[in-house]
Amino acid sequence: MTAVTVIGAGLAGCEAAHALAKQGIDVKLFEMKPKRRSPAHKSDSLCELVCSNSLRSNKLDNAVGLLKEELRMLGSLIMECADQTAVPAGGALAVDRQGFSALVTERIANDPHIEIIHEEVTSVPNGPVIIATGPLTDGALMADIEAMLGDSLHFFDAAAPIVSLESLDMSKVFRASRYERGNDYLNCPMTRLEYFTFVRALVEAETAELHEFEKTKVFEGCMPVETMAKRGDMTLAYGPMKPVGLDDCKASNGKKPFAVVQLRQDNSEGTLFNIVGFQTNLKFPEQKRVFGLIPGLENADFIRYGVMHRNSFLQSPKHLAATYALKSRPLTFFAGQITGVEGYIESASSGMTAGIELGRLVRGFEPIDFTRKTAIGALAHYVSEYNGGSFQPMNANFGIMEQLPDAPRDKFRRYTALSERALTEMKRIITEEELWK
Repeated sequence: MTAVTVIGAGLAGCEAAHALAKQGIDVKLFEMKPKRRSPAHKSDSLCELVCSNSLRSNKLDNAVGLLKEELRMLGSLIMECADQTAVPAGGALAVDRQGFSALVTERIANDPHIEIIHEEVTSVPNGPVIIATGPLTDGALMADIEAMLGDSLHFFDAAAPIVSLESLDMSKVFRASRYERGNDYLNCPMTRLEYFTFVRALVEAETAELHEFEKTKVFEGCMPVETMAKRGDMTLAYGPMKPVGLDDCKASNGKKPFAVVQLRQDNSEGTLFNIVGFQTNLKFPEQKRVFGLIPGLENADFIRYGVMHRNSFLQSPKHLAATYALKSRPLTFFAGQITGVEGYIESASSGMTAGIELGRLVRGFEPIDFTRKTAIGALAHYVSEYNGGSFQPMNANFGIMEQLPDAPRDKFRRYTALSERALTEMKRIITEEELWK
């Protein structure tokens, strides 16, 4: 049986390689690190998490929580490693960043069907291939993809800073999760004066230079905090700094906080925390100065400053089928954020789907339609069938799934019912298709 090439060893690429290997298919997994790194990558390990360490909600009344459960049902490598390296995060699933990456690397390296090749690929190869090179795809490979398809899209993405716990003034910090879901977050409450002082400093701070910045598009889900602040004085207070669900939290004046900055644990030891929702393109000295206005962060030690980098994604509705295969080249598949799925778990989902579908194709089986009744299928249909005016990256959400007839009016009951139907549908697909036969 012909070996399959997978280009890129992030979440999508590793999940795709694992899905192919489970079908008994030999995989050549290409990873350009450590010979070359993108601007966002620092580690030599596979599956490096370059932004948040949170994989978001674990609850079935949330679409990404449903997506996780579907992946678990399919034997996802990413979910197995994430569950084994989880750190406290309330109702969310967050992981020890280094531990997660190390475990995925170990599992991939020890799979007898997978050969890791540390070389940069500069053109799309012939034969069965999955291109999972991520949102920072550039250079000769991107040029070859653009030549093959005739177009591509670009936007900018940003990552939040990470600070050390020991450098925080804990007398000003309140530990709790919103709505009494544990005490996994550090909360920095602000008075009205502290909030507006911070916002003024933020909008006036100096940002790092971006090439052709005026021509770029900023994806709403990863918008820099300073860009949000410039949309209006109260934007942050209604966004990442909303002071809700923390009834016992008090600001420095002893009153209910006007705004709250949250920090989320970033490693297993609980010594590092990232500033939730604070993706930024401020210059490093400006980050230390402006974020130092947050109560408790006056003398924070920044282990990693926030960064901003270019992302790329395809006009997938024009080019991809719901299997993530190119319509014009059936043996060429794409996976990950380059397809227009947004988020870690969504990337893993696309990798899982592409791996399953390409594996079935080379083994002579019919493709599987995971259907819009499942979160996995809904994402695949979204990126391949979107017909609106401006295709943009999409997180998992219930809105892109096939809706229920006579759906409950109550949102919680409706979302729960959608999840229950999705898991039933996934169980049916796994059983009827004898998925891993």
